[in-house]
Amino acid sequence: MSTDPSAGGTPPPRADGAPGSPGAAAAAPDRDDANAYDVDVSPARRRLLNAIAVLGLAASVAAGFLGGAPTIWGLLPIALYAALALLGMDIVVATLLALVSGVAIAQMSPLDVGTLLGESLADQVTMIGLIIVLGSGVGEVLKVTGVASTIVRGVMRVVGERSRMAVTIGVMLASLLLVAGLGTLAGALAIATPILIPIAARMGFTRSATASMIFIGGCAGLTIAPFAGSNVAIMDAAEVGYLAYLGYGAAPLAVLSLLMGLVVVPWMQRRTVASGDLYTAAEVGAAGEEDTRPARAGRATAAFLVLLVASVAYATATNAGTAFPLLALPLLAAAAGLAGGLGAKEIAATVYRGAARLISILLLFWLLAGLFILIERLQPFEVILDMFGDGLAGSSAFVFAVLIALLGWVGVPGATAAQVVLLDQVFGDLAGQIGVGAGAWVIVLLFASKADTYGPFPNANMVGAMGLARSSDLRNMMITGWALLVPACVMYTAMLLFLTR
Repeated sequence: MSTDPSAGGTPPPRADGAPGSPGAAAAAPDRDDANAYDVDVSPARRRLLNAIAVLGLAASVAAGFLGGAPTIWGLLPIALYAALALLGMDIVVATLLALVSGVAIAQMSPLDVGTLLGESLADQVTMIGLIIVLGSGVGEVLKVTGVASTIVRGVMRVVGERSRMAVTIGVMLASLLLVAGLGTLAGALAIATPILIPIAARMGFTRSATASMIFIGGCAGLTIAPFAGSNVAIMDAAEVGYLAYLGYGAAPLAVLSLLMGLVVVPWMQRRTVASGDLYTAAEVGAAGEEDTRPARAGRATAAFLVLLVASVAYATATNAGTAFPLLALPLLAAAAGLAGGLGAKEIAATVYRGAARLISILLLFWLLAGLFILIERLQPFEVILDMFGDGLAGSSAFVFAVLIALLGWVGVPGATAAQVVLLDQVFGDLAGQIGVGAGAWVIVLLFASKADTYGPFPNANMVGAMGLARSSDLRNMMITGWALLVPACVMYTAMLLFLTR
């Protein structure tokens, strides 16, 4: 299961706010902690985690005396990481302990460990972490310059308020475009909802129906966001460009989400309209408040959108790799900032402020890069292939793809980008040998990393959208997620069956 601070998902609800409470939900997107993975656990759970960590490290030390690479003990760091993260340990700490486990198995000297960490700084995994951090900085610039709110108002102005169906489409599209542009779910929705809620309230939408709208549109936008960290990781893992990523997996899910939204939102409205779930008169009247956007917001928005389209077009035409967002994101921040009237010093300070919120992600990916380099040296999968290679070679590519997708959905913890990297590092080569092609691998990684946003259990993204819409009915949010998850499962199963036959 995954949280998604790397792509804008809110951190897991803390122990001091129940997931179903409006206060906890509303607070999640506004947290300004330097650690995106801060999680509170009970004392009993903490003792269990400490015991598992000590036992895992002790086993790693013992395994180091059982022979060098290739060794099946190279799987122990991955197992330790999964156990600690699933039980609620801070993911950065869990990754660090897994790395220490690998170092113990490999019996590396301090000098060798330093060299390993130096190598991991230049690894593509660390690069993805830096892209995520830069994306958060760009999002802060768009918020300060008024670009984000201008995009939302522009969409709603185009669709108008002629009918509830028009507003439903407008709210979903506004959420989609803003999330896709910022590459963050919670951050984008936190900007959009103060504008969208008064419009939805004036049209008589309930809180639950409004929460469904912004959740569906936001999730669709996150799926197609060109520079979101998890999406960059999928493109890198499958070795495909943005258009191929859209065609194989992202665009079908986004379109399906929007189409299902046209069914789910009216149904949710009928379900909740008689339950007293309507907004107050003060919330309805908030739309008439004075527009406080910065004076140059329109110019900044035009500059941002033109450069964004140009960047995506260039990356598509040249098959630009993972490194391209390292150039595109700072340019987008500079273009929006300068057009919005900010000076170079103000732009830099704004980017620093936004990026600082996700500095823990950069540390996470740096440690993950070192862990994966170490596991590659220990070669545990060489042992597995020697033991089971003949049987795996004759297995069904379709069955293998479905199993890995399900494993990522319910069994692999972490931020979605890290989740993608982990699944590809562990199963990518084996998938290629079995016959899982690039298109099928895109679907596997996309489903594995994003499906748990929709269910089957409550998650931080659901809670965040619910709180921003000022709703407190978690059951209705889960119903919304399930209504998207079931057809998505059917669609992707059919696509995998076709691509792996």
